[in-house]
Amino acid sequence: MNQVQKRLLSFTWILFLGVSAFAQQPLRLRCDPAQTTANFTLSATLHSVHGAFRSKQCELRFDPATGVISGEIVFDATSGNTGNEGRDKKMHNDVLESGRYPEIAFRPDRVEGKVADGVASSLTVHGMFRIHGVEHELNIPVDAKLASDHWEAHAQFKIPYIRWGMKNPSKAFLRVGDTVEVEFQGEGKLLAQ
Repeated sequence: MNQVQKRLLSFTWILFLGVSAFAQQPLRLRCDPAQTTANFTLSATLHSVHGAFRSKQCELRFDPATGVISGEIVFDATSGNTGNEGRDKKMHNDVLESGRYPEIAFRPDRVEGKVADGVASSLTVHGMFRIHGVEHELNIPVDAKLASDHWEAHAQFKIPYIRWGMKNPSKAFLRVGDTVEVEFQGEGKLLAQ
């Protein structure tokens, strides 16, 4: 092995050990609001309704060694938009009551599964999901990737909004589903605590 190969091997080991150590220490995950979205789909008689909510704030603290996670991901309930003014007014006034409950939030407390350095990891994140002023326990499957100074996560889950006490917006000839499909996409800076 020549001198250049030895230096390259040493540099590779230093980089690998540095990344591995970084991934095993407590971390802060700060969201980029422009890259953090919550899209939703509600099935209906004639078609599905699609919409989105804007991110309001998000910062998490995560310890990969123990799986403990804290912090909060918050969306602005008043920003919900489906592209139809009448439908959005009904959603905000009758279903979400977003004037009274202006935030939708998830407060995680533990992560099940191991985070691998720099590659996608399939995890389950447990926590409390707050909507319409009430918290509900959820386990959310999440695909996450932590790499040097950046993180990204993707999750899809269902919200049984009617069972959780919100009104059904169905009309005489238009029937809608009793659950909403949510797709979360988040990314941002990864910092040591």
